[in-house]
Order: sequence, then structure tokens, then C-alpha cells
Amino acid sequence: MTSNPKATILYVEDNPENRMLVRRILMSQDYALLEASDASDALNVLKKEQPDLILMDINMPDMDGYTLTAKIKAMPGFERVPILALTANVMRGDKEKTLEAGCDGYIQKPLDIDQFIREVERFLLRRANA
Repeated sequence: MTSNPKATILYVEDNPENRMLVRRILMSQDYALLEASDASDALNVLKKEQPDLILMDINMPDMDGYTLTAKIKAMPGFERVPILALTANVMRGDKEKTLEAGCDGYIQKPLDIDQFIREVERFLLRRANA
């Protein structure tokens, strides 16, 4: 982890390979990364940490990302933390369902690394300017 990260990002993802890929991408861009493998793990992290951005997998075994997003947005102090869905759900209506659930943005898997970095930076900049 870098000594002076650009921002701290929580990535909620049950797939270890996806977590490793995102970890490599974000750490190469000087971001600090918090990781959670499921919803309860994510909620425990959020009791101790206040990330600048949350990346949310939608399809998880214990609680889906839609439900977890709604829970996080209802927590005091987390209403304005951007949540970006990272999902393989790319059928018609999936993006709209993700946004209706409270996610602020939507990034398709498999990741286009350049687009992924641009989206992360765009939402962090938007939060900084809010």
C-alpha cells in the first residue's frame, strides 16, 4: 500500500480472482484498498473504516449487492459515499435495476481496465466536488 494513497476504496466481491485483479489495478494507481468477501464482512469493515468509494459485486451468495447497497446507503455517514456496481449482469434492464437499488454507477465485467480507472476517478472527483 502506498504511504499517501489518492483515496481509499472498499471492494465487496466473493470471487478471489476478481479481488486480486481489482487489487492490482487500484494499487498500481496509488489507491488504498479495503476488501470484503461478502456482505457481513463489508458491514464489519464499514464499522471501522470510511472509504471514499465502494465497488460492489451484485451476485454474492449471502446477500446480493442490491440489498447491501440499500443497507449501506441507509447507514449514517454513508449516504454520500459513491457505490459503483461491478457486475456481469449485462442484460437489458440490469443497469437500471442497479441504479434503482441505489448504486451511483455501473461497470460491466469483464473489466476494461482503462474504462474502469476512468470511472473510479470520475466518481471520486464528483464526490470531492460535491
